[in-house]
Amino acid sequence: MAEVVDLSTFDLRYESYRMRNPAQEARLLASITERGIDEPLEGVDVEGRRLLLNGFKRYRSARKLGLSTVPYASLGDDAAAGIIAVLRTSNHRSLGILEQARFIEDLRTLHHLSVADIAETLSRSKAWVSMRLGLLKEMGERIREKLFSGAFPVYSYMYTARQFMRMNGAGHGEVEAFIGAVAGKKLSVREIEQLAHGYFRGPEWFRKEVEAGNFALALDRLKRVPDAPDGTNGFERVLLGDLEIVGKYMQRTTTKSQDPRIKTRAFCAQANLLLAGVLSRLSAFAQAMKSLHDRTGKA
Repeated sequence: MAEVVDLSTFDLRYESYRMRNPAQEARLLASITERGIDEPLEGVDVEGRRLLLNGFKRYRSARKLGLSTVPYASLGDDAAAGIIAVLRTSNHRSLGILEQARFIEDLRTLHHLSVADIAETLSRSKAWVSMRLGLLKEMGERIREKLFSGAFPVYSYMYTARQFMRMNGAGHGEVEAFIGAVAGKKLSVREIEQLAHGYFRGPEWFRKEVEAGNFALALDRLKRVPDAPDGTNGFERVLLGDLEIVGKYMQRTTTKSQDPRIKTRAFCAQANLLLAGVLSRLSAFAQAMKSLHDRTGKA
């Protein structure tokens, strides 16, 4: 049951575990200005303090509006139990995969629960838990900070930067340097993708321009690379390289996907996550490739 509590009684140690989204937070602020807070904040009561676990955007909005009290629902007096309660309802509360991972990491390291214990408590597989722990370990602290602060899009990390690290041989330090260079610069997902392709596959001058923050110049110079002896321009050569890679990996993954050695739960959990992203873009990809095929066939 919710109660009205003083805003100053909250402990915010878990605030960094939740993703920042300035646009979403601005909309929430406008809504609260008009209607007030209609959903209580959630946390656990520990040593006379309310350890906030869910509702940080509402908390910050209340502070900006000068509110002294907010509605609050207690999840008990045990931090681990409270985290588990939030994770159990994460599908309904739009808790992202990396946010889930942060809370799971806390259960593993601070509350000393084993992977098996966490999996059983959440009614999940051990592979589901291990995959999320592996994501955090893989990215490192600096990348983690950029993602959770909202400075670098999670989508761009999962489906662009991370893929270069996993499939194209880019080292962790290179990916970290790229994210550090472009984070917080208000670039679109598409612009980040273009810069990443030039950074990891292109010439040294392109990498230096990105690291210097000359994004517009880097993208413009990529478009203006002199034509090659075969008559293609810089953009076309990059696209041809992409098409070669697509063809290569389509053949490889088609063959490997039928291999009977695919059987571990750890692989299935990670593959299922990646395939969800692939399948969501498959129709648009096929349509774009057919259109390009038709267009180039008439040239």
